[in-house]
Amino acid sequence: MTEHARSHSPHDDSSASNTDPAEFWEQRYAGEERVWSGRVNRTLSDIVSGWRPGRALDLGCGEGGDVLWLAENGWRAQGIDLSPTAVARARAEAEARGLGVDRAAFAAHDLAAWAGEDPAPDDRYDLIAASFLQSPVELPRERVLRAAADRVAAGGHLVVVSHAEGPPWAAGLRAQHQHSHADFPSPDSELAALALDPKRWQVEVAEVREREATGPDGTVAMLRDTVVVARRLAE
Repeated sequence: MTEHARSHSPHDDSSASNTDPAEFWEQRYAGEERVWSGRVNRTLSDIVSGWRPGRALDLGCGEGGDVLWLAENGWRAQGIDLSPTAVARARAEAEARGLGVDRAAFAAHDLAAWAGEDPAPDDRYDLIAASFLQSPVELPRERVLRAAADRVAAGGHLVVVSHAEGPPWAAGLRAQHQHSHADFPSPDSELAALALDPKRWQVEVAEVREREATGPDGTVAMLRDTVVVARRLAE
C-alpha cells in the first residue's frame, strides 16, 4: 500500500472508492509485474539511520522495500499488507537477499482487523512505520495509526510519512480526492488523528518535507510529504 520511490500515487483511481479494499489492492499488485521500485522510502531511511536497531513493524508494507532495508541494517523487521501478491513478492525478495524470517517477516493481513485486535503484553515494537498509508478505498486510517501507537514500546518510535498533496502529473487528482476515501494530512491533522498523550509521548518531528521525484512521463517535480516522528516515553 506504500509508495517506495515510484511516481504512482495511490489516489489516482477515481473508480475505486466503492471497491472492497482487499480486492482493490490485490488487483493493484497482481495486475503488474512490480508496482514499486523496491527501494526504501528515503524519508524513513533518513530518519532511522543512526538509531539503535530493535524490533520493527511496517504497516502497509507493499512489496517490502522498507522492511528489507531495515532488516539489512540490523532490525528484526516485520511487514503487514492487505495483498497476498505483494507479500509473496516481499518474501521472495527477502529470500533472494539471504534474509531469514527472523530478520524480515511478512504477513498478508487486513489492517482494519489488526487494529481491532488486543495486542499481547509482549507485542511491542521499537519502531512502527506507516509510509504513505493512504488509500482510494476505505481504510480506517486513524484507528490503524492509534493502534500502532498502542504497540510502540517505551523508548520506541512511531514514524508516519504521508503525501501532503498529490503529484502534479496525477490528472484530476484534487477533484477525485473530493469523492474518495483518500486524504492529504497536514502535520497538525496528523497529530490530531494520533491523539498522543503528551505525558507518554514526545513529538520529535511534525513538519512538511520536500523530495524530488520523477513522473511517468519523465517530469521531475518536488513533492511534499507530511512527516511525524514521536517517541514513547518510559512508563
